[in-house]
Amino acid sequence: MTLPIQLGPRPETGRLIPFRFRPVGQQVLLTSHFGDWVFVSPEELARISRGELESGSPLEERLAKANFLREGLDRNTLTERLRTKKRFLNYGPNLHVVVVTLRCNETCVYCHASRATMDRVDTDMTPEVAERTVDLILQTTSPRVTIEFQGGEPLANFPVVKHLIEYALEKNRAYGKELEFTLVSNLSLMTDDVLEYLASRRVQICTSVDGPEKLHNKQRVLPSDNAYQKAAGWIRRINDRYIESGLDPVLYHVEALLTTTRAALDYPKQIVDTYVDLGCHALFLRPVDPFGFASATASTVEYERRRYLDFYRTAVDYMLELNREGVQVLERFASIFLTKILTSDDPNFLDIRSPCGAGIGQVAYNYDGKVFTCDEGRMVHQMGDSAFLIGEVGTSSYRDLMTHDTVRSLLVASNLDAQPDCVNCVYNPYCGVCPVHNYASQGSIHGRMRESHLCAVHKGIQDYLFEKLQSGDEHVLSTFRR
Repeated sequence: MTLPIQLGPRPETGRLIPFRFRPVGQQVLLTSHFGDWVFVSPEELARISRGELESGSPLEERLAKANFLREGLDRNTLTERLRTKKRFLNYGPNLHVVVVTLRCNETCVYCHASRATMDRVDTDMTPEVAERTVDLILQTTSPRVTIEFQGGEPLANFPVVKHLIEYALEKNRAYGKELEFTLVSNLSLMTDDVLEYLASRRVQICTSVDGPEKLHNKQRVLPSDNAYQKAAGWIRRINDRYIESGLDPVLYHVEALLTTTRAALDYPKQIVDTYVDLGCHALFLRPVDPFGFASATASTVEYERRRYLDFYRTAVDYMLELNREGVQVLERFASIFLTKILTSDDPNFLDIRSPCGAGIGQVAYNYDGKVFTCDEGRMVHQMGDSAFLIGEVGTSSYRDLMTHDTVRSLLVASNLDAQPDCVNCVYNPYCGVCPVHNYASQGSIHGRMRESHLCAVHKGIQDYLFEKLQSGDEHVLSTFRR
């Protein structure tokens, strides 16, 4: 619902710091550059705009408590808050995505990775390329490094996964970085021996679950077998193995991702129940992206984003009900935004920050040694466009990558304070754009946010969260804080 807001002339008192505003429900949300926020009525906003803020009034007290009044602001505290939120700019990329093969034994209707068939061994990374990849990764200035194995299906080239892990651990003795490994797999090629090795090296495992068995198997086809049963069985066994290894189950458990297709929109509660039954207490309700095979199957898998937002609201409402009943489950988009809205921290999710993580927070390494700004940039390359290629292992230096013109361009394009539409958006302090998504969907890394599907999703989710915050429901508030 759009509320009629009539603003008067610019107030001459200048008592308020600069703010942005947006109608949310029956009130108007104000946010500051520092991420503080407060709700006012349309009439109160009109009074503020006319410079009619009365000293000692309840409105003045609310604005002062939320740090919207110039007088009394603790500038040192606000400066430190901003420094904390942007501390990811102090270091180089910490996430390094390594595609060890394009081969995959599943045929997903929306495959973003442009998979290759299982006989295409020419798309396997060699041990030599793996070593040169590690040599380049460890040059990052970040004290923490996560190497994430992707594909295709990385277990189709498990010998190189294992070789890269052992080589990285050995080389890291000279660097002393906090080194972690993550593996994204459909789990259908998992074995007890492979799991034993991964658990011994504390590799965190992530998979995909697209909902109930029938829906999952329809979208993620595993020839001659049941993709859902394979994934479900291994999720439980992996979680048990982590516990047997003495690893903290809060940190070490299988994360599962959902790709929300048109077929999934009719099953919000069933999808949540599926995750809870599998022991996965975190869902990431991701919409379809315009990468890989999804661009060719759009007529089957795509949908209007308002339908997605209806799906999202129903699913998260149901999660809140489950939390009220003692079943802890969260949605990742909500968790990322709420961390920014309710705390002075930033979770450093690379796709939702300003500037984004392309090149400076994440780098992707293809099976053939080609280096890209991010995994999305690598996906665009597999679609035939090398716009986000920035180097090659063995020939490019770390400095070459970080000072590449493409990296610089993506930094500018993802700075929300220089992005038309975003600069005046009320959600500027909490949001982020993906220039590669803009490029793939709109033909420009800058994009046009008012026409962007991704912007519609981010705004819609934040509208929903602020409506819930506005409601004052103590259970919702405590769940959000937790």
